[in-house]
Amino acid sequence: MSDILKKTPLHSVHVSAGAKIVPFAGWEMPIEYSGLVAEHMAVRISSGIFDVSHMGEIEIRGKDALALVQRVTTNHAAKLAVHQAHYSALVYPEGTFVDDLLVYRMAEDHFFLCVNAANTEKDFEYIRSHVRNDAHVMDTSDQYAQIAVQGPKAIPILQRMTAFDLTTVRYYWFCHLDMEGEKVIAARTGYTGEDGFEIFCDPASATHLWNRILEIGGSQIKPVGLGARDTLVWKRH
Repeated sequence: MSDILKKTPLHSVHVSAGAKIVPFAGWEMPIEYSGLVAEHMAVRISSGIFDVSHMGEIEIRGKDALALVQRVTTNHAAKLAVHQAHYSALVYPEGTFVDDLLVYRMAEDHFFLCVNAANTEKDFEYIRSHVRNDAHVMDTSDQYAQIAVQGPKAIPILQRMTAFDLTTVRYYWFCHLDMEGEKVIAARTGYTGEDGFEIFCDPASATHLWNRILEIGGSQIKPVGLGARDTLVWKRH
């Protein structure tokens, strides 16, 4: 593994905002902006925006894509409808963990996996080692930036950026939509225990979307770093 830390497409935005930047899973990432407690409470009371572009994306296509996902993950992917997602795990044959991940069913023969940043290369090689017949595995991490907007005010803020009715997307489902001219995948998923969306976009679109979300949200949204992201996860529905 290279000793050179990677930077997300939003790195310069974080630096300009005065975020405290730290090494994390091979990346330079913001750990906090205005303070862990303030950021944590913003997500609980109003909303927060997170850069999670360090996460890895792996896509599986082909008529045997489902069989491969079933072979390497623990949850029952055959139950997923198109545009539905679930939380799952990659496991070794003896049952120990490779990684945890989200599995999105893009089409009958197309799955999109979101994996942890530190494990992307390992996960990709593990999945590829189990390919049989017509299944094609691609590490497409460089093709996506990921922005999470979480909290009670998250959906009203994002709704102002699209004509698509976001309230029609059920929890752990996703859609393709136009967000102020940018084509994105918007998933009603998240890491905080609050409602909201995780938005996968072209890296070139990330700065525009980030800045517009903050502009529209105004006092009802704060940028949130990895510190509060970790404290927020402990809330359970």
